[in-house]
Amino acid sequence: MNILKIDRKLRTALLAVLGVCTMTGVAFASVPLYRLFCQVTGFGGTTMRADAAPGAVDGKITVAFDANVSPKLTWQFKPEVASDTISIGARDMAFYTATNTGTVPITGTATYNVTPEVAGKYFSKIQCFCFTEQTLKPGETIRMPVIYFVDPKILTDPDTKDIEKITLSYTFYPTDPANKGG
Repeated sequence: MNILKIDRKLRTALLAVLGVCTMTGVAFASVPLYRLFCQVTGFGGTTMRADAAPGAVDGKITVAFDANVSPKLTWQFKPEVASDTISIGARDMAFYTATNTGTVPITGTATYNVTPEVAGKYFSKIQCFCFTEQTLKPGETIRMPVIYFVDPKILTDPDTKDIEKITLSYTFYPTDPANKGG
């Protein structure tokens, strides 16, 4: 009888430890899995990545450009133009500039999305400064391109066919642990 009690307690303890380990693993995997899900589906305004544009079709759309900087990053960051009207399906390019106004080199990374969110799966980037970290020396200014296109399928989706304007938005954050603050 005493052995059965020990086995039950041991089994309960092992199940509790297994549950804690499983939940810890799920917690660590949730952010990369969610990011992957958004990149594959365009959920939440996440843009897609592509190797080439399919080619222009009959249709135009306005793309507005937005730039934001974390208060913990000593940068000025802005698009060179506020918006551009482009041919749907055609490859296009926009430029952003960033200046380190601080006194030390600092590395930043950009997060991005588009609005309306439903357009995310049709907005594709071929090349973007947001794919890598950017390091700026004090006083340095860089010009950063983004090469993109809007997929012609946006014209046939009932949820997106009437969209006339897409806003591409970036926010730069520091990647250096010393600059993340707390």
